[in-house]
Amino acid sequence: MPVLNERGYLRRAVETVLSQQLDGPSELILALAPSTDGTDEVAHALADADERIVIVDNPAADIPVGLNRAIRAGRFPTVVRVDAHSELDPDYTRRALATLDRVRAANVGGVMRADGRTPFQRAVARAYNSPIGLGGGAYHGGTQEGEAESAYLGVMRRAVLEEVGLFDETIRRGEDWELNLRIRRAGYRVWFDPALSVTYWPRESWSRLVRQFSATGRWRGELVRRFGRGNSLRFFAPPALIATIALAVTVGVLQATGVLTGWWSAAASVVYVPVAAYAIVIAAVAIGPGGGSGWRDKLWTAAVLPTMHLSWGWGFLVGLVRGAHDTVDTSRLGSRNTPLP
Repeated sequence: MPVLNERGYLRRAVETVLSQQLDGPSELILALAPSTDGTDEVAHALADADERIVIVDNPAADIPVGLNRAIRAGRFPTVVRVDAHSELDPDYTRRALATLDRVRAANVGGVMRADGRTPFQRAVARAYNSPIGLGGGAYHGGTQEGEAESAYLGVMRRAVLEEVGLFDETIRRGEDWELNLRIRRAGYRVWFDPALSVTYWPRESWSRLVRQFSATGRWRGELVRRFGRGNSLRFFAPPALIATIALAVTVGVLQATGVLTGWWSAAASVVYVPVAAYAIVIAAVAIGPGGGSGWRDKLWTAAVLPTMHLSWGWGFLVGLVRGAHDTVDTSRLGSRNTPLP
């Protein structure tokens, strides 16, 4: 479990891991980055109270670095990746181990079941759980078991991880997708099992949501630069939306200033159609059952969906053109003088 600034979530996340219904021995290794909100104290208190908890330092605060340090410190042949912002069902690991053996897979994952504690966070959770929100990846609500492109978190065979070289520490976002790409290219199976689910708590504020999705989008652009056609076509939808909106704005300015007139203007107006269609889809989702139960929920949903799409799409375009370089997800970071709430 990589951990950074998770004071409000860590204790419960750890409790759900330690409560797993397993017959054999287990351990929980926390890759602890330097936090600013008191998380370190919580982590050490938890470790002092249960000998199954082991702490390894992750001074760089990079997720793949922390994951690799935790994996190398582990003693057992199966590695279960967990998140400090998530909660496991009691039988999650037992079910995953059974599926791992049943289908002879190298990595098994299930559904990311997002949830929220505030109106904004619940709106983000609804977006995560909707095919409109994150593009319909299997782990965001799929129901059909089978081979998969990637796995959310993942229950993995250590031998395969060591064979393919663990996580790539030069990739700060999308490191799980890239690892699963190497696993599949090595001839092993990545499997999605909808019977497995993990509760995930998304970002709690608009600014953190934007920073998270911008960084994720930028790294996806970097991964497209590196791996090209290995990426799913759905990753190109948000940047295509950005490009279409930019084109529509340009056409609108040219029409308003009289540069485009007559038939040329009429022909160029077709660019408004996909933008209008997108707005109608967002409105329909927000107004419908997927938008929540009250007008406040529906307004938040209508605001959150385009925020996710546009910030991710803009980040993708920047990453595609310029690369990700040292881009990090700052939505978990806080000033040492201003602890996170």
